[in-house]
Amino acid sequence: MKLGIIGLPQSGKTTIYNALTRGNTPTTASAGRIEVHTAVVDVPDPRVTLLSEMFKPRKTIYTKVTYADIAGLEAGSAKSGISGQLLNQLNQMEGLILVVRGFTDENVAHPSGSVDPLRDVDSMLTELLLNDLIAVERKLEKLIDERKKGGTDKTINARQTELFEKLNKTLSDNKPLRSMEFTHDEQKELASFGLLTRKPILTVFNMGEGQPAPEAKLDHPSVALMGKLEMEIAQLSAEDAAVFMEEYGIKELSLNRMINLSYDLLQVQTFFTVGEDEVRAWTTKRGATAAESAAEIHTDLQRGFVRAEVVAYEDLISLGSMNEAKAKGKFRLEGKEYPVKDGDIMHVRSSL
Repeated sequence: MKLGIIGLPQSGKTTIYNALTRGNTPTTASAGRIEVHTAVVDVPDPRVTLLSEMFKPRKTIYTKVTYADIAGLEAGSAKSGISGQLLNQLNQMEGLILVVRGFTDENVAHPSGSVDPLRDVDSMLTELLLNDLIAVERKLEKLIDERKKGGTDKTINARQTELFEKLNKTLSDNKPLRSMEFTHDEQKELASFGLLTRKPILTVFNMGEGQPAPEAKLDHPSVALMGKLEMEIAQLSAEDAAVFMEEYGIKELSLNRMINLSYDLLQVQTFFTVGEDEVRAWTTKRGATAAESAAEIHTDLQRGFVRAEVVAYEDLISLGSMNEAKAKGKFRLEGKEYPVKDGDIMHVRSSL
C-alpha cells in the first residue's frame, strides 16, 4: 500500500512526513529533478498486540503503509498539465494525501497571502481534476484521429470512445472520477491510463497548537492534526513522549488516526496468522476470498489451496485459547470461496 503526500508550498507536508517517519528529511525539487522520499510505517492495531501476548511468538509483525513525500503542487499548474515528472510519481501511488495548511506563522508566508484551508483544498482538488480533464480530452482527440486515418480496430476505438466520453462528461461537471462506478473491463482499460481523480484521497488539515479543525464538508475523509507538535513528540523517546502527552492532556496522537484512515482509504482489511514462530497481520482487499487472501502470504498457498482453518479474533480473545475455540465450535473449516472477514485468524492448508 503506497500513498503519496502532496500539498501546496508552505503547507507543512514535510512536517507531516517527518512526524510519520520520526525523521527530519525534507523533500526538495532541484536541478529540474523531483526528489521523492519514502517511509514504511506500521499500522497501529491493538489486536496484534493482544495476539502476541497470547502466543508469545519469536516475531510480531504489523501491517504496513508506505508514504511517499512528493514535491508540492503549484496553483495553476494544471492549466498546461501537471509536469511529467510529478505526474509519473503520482501515478505510482494507490492513494493521495492532501496536506492543507491551517497554522499561522509570521515567519512562513502563505503563497496565496492568507491562510484559508478550505480554499486550498478546493485549489488542489481543482488541479487534479483539470489535469484529468486535459488528459481525457487529449485521448478523445487521439481516438478521433485514429478513426479518420483508419487501420485501427473499430471495436476497440468505439469502446474507448464511449468510455472516455463518460469520463469527460463527469469531469466537465466538476466531479472526480472516483464518484463513478466502473465495470471490471473498464477498470482494466483505465489501469494504465493515469487519472488522478480515480485515486482515493485523504485530506489532512495541518493545524497550529490548540487550533480547532475547520468545518469542512468534503466528498472524502479528512483528519486534523497539529503537525509540528506531533513531529516533536514523534522524535522523542517512548518514555519522554508519554510524559509529554500526559502533561498536555493528549490521549492519542492524531497521527495514529491518520495512519488508520490511510489504511481504510484503500478499502483493505486485516487477517492474522498466529503461532509460536510468528504472529502477523496481513492485508487483503475487502471482499477477497480465502484463496485470494492466501496469496498474500505466498502464491503457492493459493495455487495449492485445500482449505482454511478459521476463527474470528473476537471469539479467540473471549474464549482465551485456540483449544477453547475448537471446543466451543468457533473453529471452522472454510473453502476457497469463503469471503474473508476483517479480524479472521487463518491457517491455510495447501497441497504444495
